[in-house]
Amino acid sequence: MADTTVDAGPRAANSSLAKLVQLAGLPAAAAGSVEIVGGGPVFPTRYNIVPPGAAVIAATGLAAADLWKLKTGRQQRVRVSGHAAAAALRGSRYLKVNGEKPAEDPEKITGFYPLRDDRWMYLHCNFFNLRDRNVAVLGVPAKRDAVTKAVATWDGIELENAIFAAGGACGFVRSEEEWRALPQMQTVSRLPLLEIIKIGEAAARPLPDGDRPLSGVRVLDLTRVLAGPTCARTLAEHGADVLRVTREDLADMGMTDFDTGIGKLCTHIDLRNPAEAETMRGLIRTCDVFSQSYRPGALAHHGLSPQALAEQRPGIVYVTLSAWGHEGPWRERRGYDTVVQSANGMAYRPNNERPAFLPVSAQDYVAGYLLAYGAMVALGRRAREGGSWLVRASLAGAGHWIRQHGLLDPSEYANLPAELPADELQSLLMQHDSPIGRLTHLAPVVQMSETPARWTRPAVPRGFNQPVWPERG
Repeated sequence: MADTTVDAGPRAANSSLAKLVQLAGLPAAAAGSVEIVGGGPVFPTRYNIVPPGAAVIAATGLAAADLWKLKTGRQQRVRVSGHAAAAALRGSRYLKVNGEKPAEDPEKITGFYPLRDDRWMYLHCNFFNLRDRNVAVLGVPAKRDAVTKAVATWDGIELENAIFAAGGACGFVRSEEEWRALPQMQTVSRLPLLEIIKIGEAAARPLPDGDRPLSGVRVLDLTRVLAGPTCARTLAEHGADVLRVTREDLADMGMTDFDTGIGKLCTHIDLRNPAEAETMRGLIRTCDVFSQSYRPGALAHHGLSPQALAEQRPGIVYVTLSAWGHEGPWRERRGYDTVVQSANGMAYRPNNERPAFLPVSAQDYVAGYLLAYGAMVALGRRAREGGSWLVRASLAGAGHWIRQHGLLDPSEYANLPAELPADELQSLLMQHDSPIGRLTHLAPVVQMSETPARWTRPAVPRGFNQPVWPERG
């Protein structure tokens, strides 16, 4: 049932920001340097997305300002627009290359399919390896007509379990009531939205010199899709040297990677190759932040668990994202924003109508900005008191927090346009030249009075750079 008393304005965003400040253990007065303007509903969705979105982006600015004050003793102001924050929750949609939107896959298998009882299944096939595993369970080729006929013979939970057991990714479309009844939801509801945990001893390490909050801070980015890459891109906004690490034969997000890759270097490292694994260890020995978004424990056999890295590189900040949380029966399941939306009721429509996703990737982006906030808070703790730190969040946790902001009354969003007015949107965009052409994309949303958020490196193709750090300074 819709809550007609939901606060969708700046007051709600400021309240959410205050909770984020408390969650990270920062002084309550820290939020006093932040101004959030606007905040009413922007896009047509019943979820009250603007307050949590604006709050978590503002929190990244607050944390960057805190690091700047730690370096210089100078305080600065932070400002976030609710409308710009709403656009940032769907930022990859605005990417253009030489003025053109990237082409879509003409044989797109990803999507919703009716089951035998007229319920719905979402198949996530954006990566070729997941597509192949999904259709192998169905026993059909990767053709939409064949997949449609095959899914229609299955029970939803039976197919969902079979696909996850085969290493694929999907989501049986549940109502919110069905999601609340699941043990995984009970786990998500009791886990903190964001955890910043000391995992090792290390001497206090001052922030590197430089004219930006994160100048000289080195970030290894082993993430994919939106949330994890958004975390590292946000650190790059404030001056960090970010090196994205992928592998030549891994599936990728195609052109979307050029949006989340702004401000980063990008290299290939194959951890199955001993020489390249040693290259990775060399990068780790002088890095400050290690960010990964694989399932809990997935990197442990490569010696890249939080505990292992805290021993290899005392003082490291280890950032990790999961889909469902690090505990619970679904902890090892693959998941993406769309898969989580399918499972947690966000995509559900009454009377078995065709499901639909939110007009924003709110869970992805909220989780990404949340992790960037946590990483900067942890860097501040490392500078003040030392230690190695684990920063942890999940997509399902972000979705749970968004839902806690309540639902809007249909009258508040029913007549909203699908996009911001052209002149307003244009004011939020910027361009830069990259190796693949001139890119149009959203500019940084957070506004800083003394150290404006900006990127100093273009987005580059995968494997474009050598696996070496740039010189500090």
